[in-house]
Amino acid sequence: MSNMATTTITERTGRYRWAIIALLFFATTVNYIDRTMLGLLAPNLQKELNWNEDDYGNIVTAFQAAYALGFLFMGYVIDRFGPKIGYSIAITIWTIGHVAHGFGGSVASFMAARAVLGVGEAGHFPAVVRASSEWFPQKERAYAIGWVNSGTTIGVILTAPTLWLFMQALGLGWRETFIYSGAFGVVLLGLWLWLYSNPRESGKVSEGELKWIEHDPPEQIEKIGWSRIVRKREAWAFASAKFLTDPVWFLMLFWLPKYFSSTYNVDLKVVLLPMILMYLLSDVGSIAGGWLSSRLIQKGRTPNFARKITMIIAGLCVLPLLFVTGVSNMWLAVLLIGIALAGHQAFSTNLLSIPPDMFPKRAVGSVIGLGGFAGGVGGMIMAKSTGLVLDATEGNYTIIFAMCTTVYFLAVASIHLLSPRLAKVEAV
Repeated sequence: MSNMATTTITERTGRYRWAIIALLFFATTVNYIDRTMLGLLAPNLQKELNWNEDDYGNIVTAFQAAYALGFLFMGYVIDRFGPKIGYSIAITIWTIGHVAHGFGGSVASFMAARAVLGVGEAGHFPAVVRASSEWFPQKERAYAIGWVNSGTTIGVILTAPTLWLFMQALGLGWRETFIYSGAFGVVLLGLWLWLYSNPRESGKVSEGELKWIEHDPPEQIEKIGWSRIVRKREAWAFASAKFLTDPVWFLMLFWLPKYFSSTYNVDLKVVLLPMILMYLLSDVGSIAGGWLSSRLIQKGRTPNFARKITMIIAGLCVLPLLFVTGVSNMWLAVLLIGIALAGHQAFSTNLLSIPPDMFPKRAVGSVIGLGGFAGGVGGMIMAKSTGLVLDATEGNYTIIFAMCTTVYFLAVASIHLLSPRLAKVEAV
């Protein structure tokens, strides 16, 4: 009873850690505005620059390849220099890549711009999860990551108003829009350098809140190097799940506007409302998925049970994708895809919570980097194959959506096979 009372008091003795989540939420939003802008402009740019589906697939593949390789580099940078300096480097690189789109003309130049963007943006999730592991105890971490992860969809939603602001209200062309919207990255960099630090160095965390943040059992080992990480089954449990499921999100991110444009014959201005509704549903999934596993842990369930059962439930939510291509009503398709997106985000939130469950904080960035690399490779394969399948089937998404519904259950099976208990790794 005494321990329970202490936990309750310390949990309520400060909320500054949630200010850090707000900062990470903003960072995620900017990250996804920069990432998504090309996807919304793609139908118009394909006409203006004479791209076919395979050209666009190659541009997306360039991003995925750089994103994948960038994860290996940026994960190391985050662990080596810490999230404050490491993430600052990432923001700088991706902002340069984003602005470079405004100077593109050929397919090759867009591929180069996307590659720079991909390397920088690869530092985002290693920094997010590393920072969350520093600021939140295990029983609260998934819920916190769920809120940050919901910024991905807010970024997607806000991309359309951002384009309207620059292109309609200010009358700028797409080139100037890419250039001037780089200011978001500059503002984010300034805020990050100004506001972020670890809990003990911030000077803004009460003693009670610090006890709550640090009340998990002390780590038995401080750090595991790359040579040991790649030999750990637990690292590959995370990486295999990322390889299988990340491509679904990239598919939705880069091809969803085009799907609605071609299937329901609506132009860019009309398709924005369905996108907003779908991504708002995915936000519900992100937060609810984090809440559910955190709640189960607080109720006494093991992290192993809480993470895996929540991911299975999330996978079930993706099954409506099987019926999308047979639906003639656009709004019913919006609902089905929105539920599937909610399932993906609930799954993603819990998947991102797994590395801190198993690895010491100073190795989390590298483990996330390994998983991000695997997810990027999967996304690269998805980007190339999607373009080829759409060209071969005259734009039919049935096969692609059907494949997306199976990968979540395969991912849970892979995690369970490689890490049956999600136990803490040993140094040897």
